[in-house]
Amino acid sequence: MRKPASLGLLLGVLAGCSGLGIAQDKSAANMPPPKVLVIQREFIKPGKAGSTHEKTETAFVQAFRSAKWPTTYLAVDSLSGKPRSLFLVGYDSFEAWEKDAQAVQKNATLAAALDRAGVLDGDVQSDSDSGVFVYREDLSVGSPVALPQMRYFEITAFTVRPGHEKDFEDLGKAYVNAYQKIPNTHWATFQSMYGQSGNVYLVFTPMKSASEVDQEMTTGKQVEQSMGEDTSKKLSELSAASIDHVQSNLFIINPRESYVSDEFANGDPTFWKPGATKKMAKAGTE
Repeated sequence: MRKPASLGLLLGVLAGCSGLGIAQDKSAANMPPPKVLVIQREFIKPGKAGSTHEKTETAFVQAFRSAKWPTTYLAVDSLSGKPRSLFLVGYDSFEAWEKDAQAVQKNATLAAALDRAGVLDGDVQSDSDSGVFVYREDLSVGSPVALPQMRYFEITAFTVRPGHEKDFEDLGKAYVNAYQKIPNTHWATFQSMYGQSGNVYLVFTPMKSASEVDQEMTTGKQVEQSMGEDTSKKLSELSAASIDHVQSNLFIINPRESYVSDEFANGDPTFWKPGATKKMAKAGTE
């Protein structure tokens, strides 16, 4: 971790059952997606994932907690693809991101702690990068969800062919129209702005359980059948014309590598504060 400042196929991909919400000082009950999303990726050396990487990441969490830092982040670990962790930091604007960066730089104690943690964390990494994305509400579906109760993120990256952004947006909006009336269907779409090669759109689907992947596939088939042959053909043409590459991966939320507010953690304290919950339970029996 570094400083927080520093569509048939597509149907299955987009049919989610829960949207992404990462906030700073907002209610954790139903959090809307952030307008600006900073994603920092760490690719982990073979044999260094799991508890080894968690140990280096807790130093960052402790540094922010000691500073009572207002900007929070979520950490997710890959269950598919190369071993890696993503750190998701949400902001209301680019100005808010800038102010956070400047505040970190001015806090000598915090900056020094982060530098020390970075040296240790670098030893377990094979590579790292970062990207900045903006929320596309017009390509998203569903109301905010109770993010503290989520356990997984399905993240799908669409790389759009140059000059075919309009085709892709038409494709995405067609699926939004097809799914927006289906209960409990949510996904949040973000478009790349900095740090990516090509025009990339990320579709986030938070899930409470991996069983929702099974539900996605069933729902996708039902929606595809309801569209009719002509509509399906048109969407297939838009997909072929606009999408250069698509990749989906599943990530599991890691509470030990995440830095969240007490309000957020109270949305599911057993998951977010397992140590504190055990202590409270023990105290109650004494």
